[in-house]
Amino acid sequence: MAKVVCVLYDDPVDGYPTTYARGGLPKLKRYPGGQTLPAPKAIDFQPGALLGSVSGELGLRKFLESNGHSLVVTSDKDGPDSVFERELLDAEIVISQPFWPAYLTAERIAKANRLRLAITAGIGSDHVDLQAAMDRNVTVAEVTYCNSISVSEHVVMMILSLVRNYIPSYQWVVKGGWNIADCVARSYDVEGMEIGTVGAGRIGSAVLRRLKPFDVKLHYTDRHRLPEAVEKELGVTFHKTAAEMVPICDVVTINAPLHPETENLFDDKMIARMKLGAYLVNTARGKICNRDAVARALETGQLAGYAGDVWFPQPPPKDHPWRSMPHHGMTPHISGSSLSAQARYAAGTREILECWFEGKPIREEYLIVAGGKLAGAGAHAYTAGDATRGSEEAASFKT
Repeated sequence: MAKVVCVLYDDPVDGYPTTYARGGLPKLKRYPGGQTLPAPKAIDFQPGALLGSVSGELGLRKFLESNGHSLVVTSDKDGPDSVFERELLDAEIVISQPFWPAYLTAERIAKANRLRLAITAGIGSDHVDLQAAMDRNVTVAEVTYCNSISVSEHVVMMILSLVRNYIPSYQWVVKGGWNIADCVARSYDVEGMEIGTVGAGRIGSAVLRRLKPFDVKLHYTDRHRLPEAVEKELGVTFHKTAAEMVPICDVVTINAPLHPETENLFDDKMIARMKLGAYLVNTARGKICNRDAVARALETGQLAGYAGDVWFPQPPPKDHPWRSMPHHGMTPHISGSSLSAQARYAAGTREILECWFEGKPIREEYLIVAGGKLAGAGAHAYTAGDATRGSEEAASFKT
């Protein structure tokens, strides 16, 4: 019998929903590029239901308990007295989402003597100290591609929201006003702008494809260059480094994983290289941007706007400067947790668990760490190291 600890975000303040806005989800057969969707033997949930909160349980309880395993589900994840801290000590498997990450630091991994598998229900496993996982032979897996398109749609929405000054304009309506001049004084067209992505993997490439019809000029940087045919199809220009690309761009969107090479990439120096009045959108990981440098750039006007849904730590402290800085479009981490995406990452989590319990190989594209080294998607996207430092600050959200 395995003990599984699952950390999920809280239910809605009005209680777990009994009805939903729509009756179901569109049925997809494959992801762009041909990768198949998660394929567990069965699911015990209705696609389109809220699965990522505590009561949703990722639809796993019946499956796990009917096979003799135990499941602990909690949202209490931060601090030495948290439920997660206590239950981790004898857990074999930990599941959490990037949106409400259970930070598996080296210290926590060292205490969890039975821990063998850490699953990210979603994509992006930087909340696990990957070096510690390698050192302790803990397998790390995530549901690759499950919410990549979800995030790419969110990126385009945020770019348009910033450039067109949507959020302040909406707020004038809520306040009962009709202040057209106030609304349009910071509103521009995206058409003709130079837009670049830092990272052109599944999300970054999907962003480029969605932006092309807006008649913009596209740029990208990535340590893995796209095939020449794809560059030609998208009309996108490659740059070797972010430092080379950002001076050209009116809008920069970050779509790269967090690891030691990308941590704090957008600091004062990098932001100073950007065009005066450029926009920065970050749905990748908060720690890729220096929190104080972003706030300063918005205050001075070096940046015209900053939007994203990723913070560090998560949840961020109540006094985090990104809550109060001017000209921002921040939300909680929601881009990859639409009800559509939840159905895929819940199914993918079950597929990983089925393989684990049956002693079958986990899909190569789902693996981040295996056999004491980076593997699968992890070997392609990450560098060894730890990006969890400072995560203990998340405990201050409770106070």
